[in-house]
Amino acid sequence: MDIEKAIEVVKFELNQSRFEHTLRVMETSEKLAERFHVPVEKAKLAAALHDYAKNWPADRLKTYIQNHLPSELLEYHVELWHGPVAADIMEKQFHVTDMEVLQAIRHHTTGRAKMTKVEMVVYLADYIEPGRSFPGLEEVRNASEKNLEYACWLTAKKTLQYLIGRNSIIHPDSIHAYNDLTGFVKAEGMLNE
Repeated sequence: MDIEKAIEVVKFELNQSRFEHTLRVMETSEKLAERFHVPVEKAKLAAALHDYAKNWPADRLKTYIQNHLPSELLEYHVELWHGPVAADIMEKQFHVTDMEVLQAIRHHTTGRAKMTKVEMVVYLADYIEPGRSFPGLEEVRNASEKNLEYACWLTAKKTLQYLIGRNSIIHPDSIHAYNDLTGFVKAEGMLNE
């Protein structure tokens, strides 16, 4: 699927504000991919498709998951459902075959251990796109100018802190992403013990 087709496909599914968010994530993904020498077209395509199912009602997402995906996903917050649903639809209905693109769509909300650079770019771009505004965001944006892994580590850390602060159940992929990225940034000497 090319970028133009992807935009057409998601525009049909998304409300205006979510579509505008998607365009900003695409633009941010392109900049990050260029900055960190990541395949730009893969990052842009995954960014274009990442929120395909975001505006679906919870009952539609739940039914899709029950029919097509592991039911354990339903144990976690509804906000985590749209990524795996979108990835599954892109693979099965739209015949997207690039596993890096599909994984970036699937894990853009939670992250995961051993993310590819394409996954990291979309995960980070979704967090820092210019339409977002919340405490601590500028620190991540500043980090994204210098180091992809460190910026993703900050994203994972701040996401966990936010979820813990809200007494939320945390998907294991989010914890694994944080642990994996912590190991990397420590090994690279980016963190003090």
